[in-house]
Amino acid sequence: MSEDPLKALSDMASDAHARIQATHEHINPVVGVRRKMRDAGIPADVMTIDCLRTRRRINLILHDEQPGVLLYQFITIKDEVGDDFQSMAFSQVNTQTLYEWMETYFE
Repeated sequence: MSEDPLKALSDMASDAHARIQATHEHINPVVGVRRKMRDAGIPADVMTIDCLRTRRRINLILHDEQPGVLLYQFITIKDEVGDDFQSMAFSQVNTQTLYEWMETYFE
């Protein structure tokens, strides 16, 4: 795995995005990396995966103070980010994980 978790997560998201588009054309997720937290002085990177059709979002956070952990949250696009994040070891996250989340949550 890459030493840069954001790069590794981006690569996994890109692969999962390609797979979901090949198998579920109607989902067509939009993946974005947001710098607002770092710009505000919070040491974390945020990736969002949105489904414009269902208006649902998956938030993924890599926080510098929790190395080796991925924080994630399933919300709608209009909702504000809340405090109800789940977490899992980053080493347990892979392309299949992200694919399944998109397939299940965005369907």
